Amino acid sequence: MGIVRRQSLRNTVISYAGLGIGFVNTTLVLPRLLAPAQLGLLSVLVSLATMGALVSALGFTNTTMRYFPYFRNRETGHSGFLPLLLGVPLAVFVVVVGALWLGRPLVLRWYAHDAAMLGPHYGVMLGLALCILLYNLLEAYTKSLFHTSFSSFLTDILQRLLIVGSALLYGAGYWSFDTFVLAYLGCYALISVLLLGYLAVIGELHLRPTRAVLRVRPVGELVRFGGYALLGNISGTLLVTIDSLMLGSHSFADAGIYNIALNISTALAVPFRALYKTAYPLIAEYWKDGATDQMQAFYQRTTRLTTAVGSYLALGIGLNLPFIYSLIHRPEYAAGTVAVLLLLAGRLTDGITGVNGIIVVTSPRYRYDLLFNVGLSALIIGLNYLLIPRFGLTGAAISNALALAGINLVRTWFVWRSFGWQPFDRRILYILLLASGAAAVAWALPTPPNVWLTLLLRGGVLTVLYGTGLLLSGWVPEVSALVQKLGLSKK
Repeated sequence: MGIVRRQSLRNTVISYAGLGIGFVNTTLVLPRLLAPAQLGLLSVLVSLATMGALVSALGFTNTTMRYFPYFRNRETGHSGFLPLLLGVPLAVFVVVVGALWLGRPLVLRWYAHDAAMLGPHYGVMLGLALCILLYNLLEAYTKSLFHTSFSSFLTDILQRLLIVGSALLYGAGYWSFDTFVLAYLGCYALISVLLLGYLAVIGELHLRPTRAVLRVRPVGELVRFGGYALLGNISGTLLVTIDSLMLGSHSFADAGIYNIALNISTALAVPFRALYKTAYPLIAEYWKDGATDQMQAFYQRTTRLTTAVGSYLALGIGLNLPFIYSLIHRPEYAAGTVAVLLLLAGRLTDGITGVNGIIVVTSPRYRYDLLFNVGLSALIIGLNYLLIPRFGLTGAAISNALALAGINLVRTWFVWRSFGWQPFDRRILYILLLASGAAAVAWALPTPPNVWLTLLLRGGVLTVLYGTGLLLSGWVPEVSALVQKLGLSKK
């Protein structure tokens, strides 16, 4: 647990610094400088690029997490694993790019109402796909080396600062919107290059192919696992891309408003992502070593911790949405308020159910995860098809929340039935009741006329009541231990 705590704490600090930058980006810069339709265009470009990168990767990001422990040997360059990791997906990418270019007329027809905006930037989408593919592969490699902080810095801080700077140059009139879109692509390209350079600095950039890579584990086994992981990853990617893609087919403006709502709800996922970055390779090591008791204990501790943190953040964001939207100074974006609440509910369910997905996908029964994810993908598309035409961006949020809650409940049940592990005890219920009670008191207080005073009042009451309850009850020992450690360090 020591390495997880250190890496997770470091990643959390970086992630929340990035969250602050991202908040400024999405609430004070981009919405003020860009119309909803322009933001919608960016979200559609990134969503299309992400899907292209996902298909090209062939699940090799998951393959790295699952099998790298067998290749790990720095003296031998990890048996030439990195050239294999990069070579196969890049070869597939050439085919994917060809298909995307030939399918350009069909894509523009799907977005016929805004084809004039999308068409000139179609090539940027292909460039984004390449950058996303390279970065995801390199990040999976660095995760497996237990070097997670620098990649967090690149995506959570540096990339966001670069995007903010590019947007400000556009807003100041130095750049046209077309130039800003190219700069947006450059932000993705730069972090990929920097991560590659980081691997060289730490002496882990082993690019020379070797025959030894074929002897550690059968390549066919790696490809088969990657194929299953690819189909499994589709559902996770659809959760964050299909809404923008399907909303964009109706209105780029709705897609832009929804993108802001999604970004606001992302604050809830920050601590989960920080934990999962380190938990993935650690759980793979547990499976390799047969350390099932340690894995079960880890499952329970992390679930308790993510429930405590997630409940506080979800309620804190929900109580202060009027304040958040007041900072944008564009009333049209507040149409995403209900969507934010629905997205928070889905993300909170993800936190409460813990690391179930990582346990399944790294286990000997990883193939079953494919069934869950294929069903989830069909559910997302089906719900969006039914709900978006009727409820617009709120329908997309309902689909997202139901799909995310559904897949996590099914995975939790599967881990329990397959391995006899479940992460819940009475303390989870107590934490949820405590958080709900604290939030109810904060909500019932009289609302001051000033939004800043409302933020301080509601946030302060929620923090004091909930924090005091957690410390006095001892339901989350990790929180109590952290507070005690901070108190001792001050002395």
